[in-house]
Amino acid sequence: MIPIKTEADLRKMRHAALILQQALQAVEAAIHPGVSTLELDQLVESLIVSKGAIPGFKGYNGFPASICASVNEEVVHGIPSANCILADGDIVGVDCGVYYDGFHTDACRTFLVGDPLPEVRHFVKITKKALDNAVKVIRHGAHVGDISAVIQKTIEDQGYSPVVECTGHGVGRDLHEPPEILNAGRKGTGPMLQAGMVLAVEPISTMGNGDVETLEDGWTVVSADGTPSAHFEHTILVTKNGSEILV
Repeated sequence: MIPIKTEADLRKMRHAALILQQALQAVEAAIHPGVSTLELDQLVESLIVSKGAIPGFKGYNGFPASICASVNEEVVHGIPSANCILADGDIVGVDCGVYYDGFHTDACRTFLVGDPLPEVRHFVKITKKALDNAVKVIRHGAHVGDISAVIQKTIEDQGYSPVVECTGHGVGRDLHEPPEILNAGRKGTGPMLQAGMVLAVEPISTMGNGDVETLEDGWTVVSADGTPSAHFEHTILVTKNGSEILV
């Protein structure tokens, strides 16, 4: 069953979302060639804790950090490291969660480091467009498959591939709640959306064929063909007439 949030729930989630937005803004300001992904993780954890909240990812199923930092061909769940130094031309997906007063929020941005190649910039732009297009179809009475279909079309129309093994989800009292939101699918299928549902919608794509594999650390997922990957995510409230992006 997909949870419906009350106004009291949403007040807490909006506060968590504000903290998460501030954390992502701090990351954006800190990213430059020469910074390590561990430094970004420490920055985010310090900010979240200073606001009286908890990093939602740290310790989740044993994950060791407050952010996932996925560089270039890394798709999701990259573990921050002092040895991972960002270089000019890299892209890095920073996925982060905030837990506040019983509720989670979840968001990801893919950032450019210095001056990536034009084709990589375009790829990142299209993955962000897939999220923007998904937001436009979210409303009371729409179907989960409507979200999946528009993500798939936006990405594939430009010659890229959605990563089907990685999915969006509901979010609230738990970091991962129903429904599962695939990055490819058919319009009109899946559960019907209702006002009060909160979704973490996250297009994830690669410049190659979309196949992925998991490294020996048990967390880091990479593109099987070594091509760059991009990832964007909003926490979104379904409303009667559309949606509200919380973060």
